[in-house]
Amino acid sequence: MDEQLLTLCPVAEADLTILERLTSDPDSTGEFAWFGWREPGRYRRRWTENGLLGEDGGVLMVRRGEERLGFVAWNRRQMTPASFCVNMGIAMLPDARGKGYGAEAHRLLARYLFAHTTVHRIEADTEVGNIAEQKALERAGFSREGVMRGCGWRDGAWRDGVTYSILRTDPPV
Repeated sequence: MDEQLLTLCPVAEADLTILERLTSDPDSTGEFAWFGWREPGRYRRRWTENGLLGEDGGVLMVRRGEERLGFVAWNRRQMTPASFCVNMGIAMLPDARGKGYGAEAHRLLARYLFAHTTVHRIEADTEVGNIAEQKALERAGFSREGVMRGCGWRDGAWRDGVTYSILRTDPPV
């Protein structure tokens, strides 16, 4: 990764085309994130409502200077009647992949969530075949917890997934 620092920032209206591209264009999503055609304009509707930031989740752009590289997202997940965790994900533009930006974006989002929420546990899931994402999560300080058999449907088949987590009390990376 080059010397210019990555930042996370709220989604601007001009960024909505990137979100749509990274979730609706099979050439941009990458092998592990193409789940078929989805409702067009869904991000714009949600952005109009709350800027894609809410109590139960949100989306932030990953930037390097003025360059948009992709986005990170998170959702609150109730674990027990008295506790919740956050599940997070990432989507990077094709030109930004393989350069270490994903690991840094995961790290930045975990720091952000620990600083601005009471969450103790952050989870991330990926397919067992997505080795690049697994390495990025491990470089960001996440621990591999286990395989979830047949948990996700993609490209005509059920796929196994891997769960990773990081706790507020884990040593910083």
